[in-house]
Amino acid sequence: MQKIAGMWLVGITMALWCALPLQAQEDTKPAAADNKAKAERPERPTHAYRIDFSIAELEDAKKINSRHYSMDLNSGSWNEIKIGTRVPVVTESIPNKLEVAQFQYVDVGTIINCRLEERGDELSLEVHSDFSNIASTSEQHSPQPIIRQIKISGSTLAEAGKPVAIGAVDDPNSNRTFQLEATVTRLK
Repeated sequence: MQKIAGMWLVGITMALWCALPLQAQEDTKPAAADNKAKAERPERPTHAYRIDFSIAELEDAKKINSRHYSMDLNSGSWNEIKIGTRVPVVTESIPNKLEVAQFQYVDVGTIINCRLEERGDELSLEVHSDFSNIASTSEQHSPQPIIRQIKISGSTLAEAGKPVAIGAVDDPNSNRTFQLEATVTRLK
């Protein structure tokens, strides 16, 4: 009986001894694959840029107003500019009891999301913008605020130092046009 138990012990020890090198070999395969993948697509250095945005309001092709925004960013990541006001809007109320009213807040102002990617010698620019404001009290026909909104989104190639049009929209309520431009500058 001791002879059989000894043979089992030797057999199990041999099996484990042979399995250890195989396990170690399996553990090194993913690391070798990761290193090979990194070598095939070397990491590019990240560069810093400044992007200047300009939203121009034109009436009959004449510029009547413009706003300017700037952001510094690194290539490859999303960045955001957000400036505005949270406006309370009544969603439910009991007549003559304002203290029972329920409000929902609406963001009004400017939001610009932008990503810049370097593709060889070209700069790929992706922009999502939202410009909103509250209509004047003379345009209000109800106690609730009227919010005007312009959204312009686009992807384009940009050249450093030269303005590029992201988009333009006509205001359906007037003869005004809104144009969004961006100028990319590489920082040192």
